Amino acid sequence: MAIHMRSLNENDIYLFQEGTHVRLADVLGAHIIRERGGTNFAVWAPNAASVSVVGPFNGWQRDATRLFPSGGGIWQGFAPGVTAGAHYKYWIESKLNSYKAAKADPIGFFHDTPPETASIIWDLDYHWGDGEWMQNRANANSLDAPISIYEVHLGSWRRVAEQGNRSLTYGELASQLIPYVKEMGFTHVEFMPVMEHPFFGSWGYQITGFFAPTSRHGTPQDFMRLIDQFHQNGIGVILDWVPSHFPNDEHGLGYFDGAHEYEPADPRRGIHPDWNSFIFDYARPEVRSFLLSSAMFWLDTYHADGLRVDAVASMLYLDYSRREGQWIPNQYGGRENLDAIFFLRRMNEDVYRAHPDVQTIAEESTAWPMVSRPVYVGGLGFGLKWDMGWMHDTLKYMSQDPIFRKYHHHELTFRMVYAFNENFVLPLSHDEVVYGKGSLIGKMPGDDWRKFANLRLLFSYMYAQPGKKLLFMGDEFGQWREWNHDASLEWELLQRPPHAALRLLIGDLNSLYRREPALVTREITPESFEWIDLHDAENNVLSFLRKGHSADEMIAAAFNFSPVPRDSYRLGVPRKGYWKEVFNSDARIYGGTGRGNFGGVDTVPIPLHGRDYSITINIPPLAGVFFRWQPSAEQPSAAPQP
Repeated sequence: MAIHMRSLNENDIYLFQEGTHVRLADVLGAHIIRERGGTNFAVWAPNAASVSVVGPFNGWQRDATRLFPSGGGIWQGFAPGVTAGAHYKYWIESKLNSYKAAKADPIGFFHDTPPETASIIWDLDYHWGDGEWMQNRANANSLDAPISIYEVHLGSWRRVAEQGNRSLTYGELASQLIPYVKEMGFTHVEFMPVMEHPFFGSWGYQITGFFAPTSRHGTPQDFMRLIDQFHQNGIGVILDWVPSHFPNDEHGLGYFDGAHEYEPADPRRGIHPDWNSFIFDYARPEVRSFLLSSAMFWLDTYHADGLRVDAVASMLYLDYSRREGQWIPNQYGGRENLDAIFFLRRMNEDVYRAHPDVQTIAEESTAWPMVSRPVYVGGLGFGLKWDMGWMHDTLKYMSQDPIFRKYHHHELTFRMVYAFNENFVLPLSHDEVVYGKGSLIGKMPGDDWRKFANLRLLFSYMYAQPGKKLLFMGDEFGQWREWNHDASLEWELLQRPPHAALRLLIGDLNSLYRREPALVTREITPESFEWIDLHDAENNVLSFLRKGHSADEMIAAAFNFSPVPRDSYRLGVPRKGYWKEVFNSDARIYGGTGRGNFGGVDTVPIPLHGRDYSITINIPPLAGVFFRWQPSAEQPSAAPQP
């Protein structure tokens, strides 16, 4: 049983008020007591004059099922005859003012399907079948492991058009999404927030149920089964988690008992100007306990393999999206949110202490130092960080007409100045295909052939770069339309050869990434990368080496960002012998022209680029080619030459 319900005790209250309780779900919320034939309720409402439970079982009568103070601002009580499936809310009357409201359970495990807002009493019993995965997942989630993430919005990955365009259930997603992800070779999926949220158009980023998967797709056990089956198929599951803000819906956390319990009262700290939502009060210990318990809950109860923490930059800076006079400096006069920093460090410490085999991932869009470095050396303690700089620079470069790219060459090379300051994920996420930005393929210049060639080149470049990979659903087959959360992906495009070929390329890149040690084993360290030539802006060509732990593990990658073939192009290489062509984004099977290097090339003793040997290769137009050095025993007796 994932939730170990027990009676609230003095130690719980002490830890709760200290801000260090990480398993409030064990003692707060609604817990079925089978031997007593009812449910125990407990909720934090320190400024309430009275709290009662209302629902169909008592005709929503506000005085029928009262709770009583039990210390620490917590109210609790037992309701006989009320069991699983019963809908309920807390009716709260404030002692500070005339505020009265019906609130959903902040630690409810299940909620009614929006637009309904009641919580539902639910037992979280489930028999897991992922023992083998859980026992070995440290290897799959290691920083030395290939991590290639498919980002998914469960409500719009695929829809059932003949049934009112409805979203798939968790069960249907298990039967359709899992085989697809497995076939494509991704190592992990990342779900945009599945936590219950009232507004579907928020994509889950405006959460009211921090302990409940959305009921839009099924029950908590249905969601557990989805994760379980991903694990049984060798695929990790990362969940988006949003401790940065929450919506102002009346049934939610805001102004919970007539006071600002979860959010700062001053709007200069308590209201997010971009989203018109509340910001959590990280200075308040009880709020920290609530958020720490939410993070731990998804790892404990749902076997999540990681948490991708949304909008970290908005937490770190007091002046985030605010003009002068709209924010309050910290105690030292600075813009850093010291309470949020303390919370994030504590969260990461607690997570890795309990689950050293998972990853926490920060979506942090600034140059804040040491986001993915341990707390004990002054870092924030995350395992990984999204490289937003790489994403912005690369897409800016790729959107240029090739005739102008030579003037933007630095946008590709700048990344290596900072590439190993953090443990990076290279994200091509949902944020790049919404709000009028168009689709990923739509950003590419030229006619359709060039658009596809550019997109193949972009993906090839991404997979050759050091760093974990993340790709948003639909990008893998070149969806033309900007992502729409109310519609299915354009799966019909796979009937067209260019789109099917692009999907094949992504599958092959995933396979290559997973099997080539040179691309993964040291990708978070500087030793994994070495420029061959970063200065050939005139020809729009970049080339570099990727290196594994062994001296034999080496790949030379060259990229032609011009539509002009670069034939007989010479690269300096550090090893004498045969360099086998292991990938070419211009292959005919990917929709390219089929220009290549006849399987590989031999070195010649002509020094170049500071190396004793060189190879002469053909780099097709708008394409990337990878060559793996072959130890002499593996070299063919007569390697064909171009």
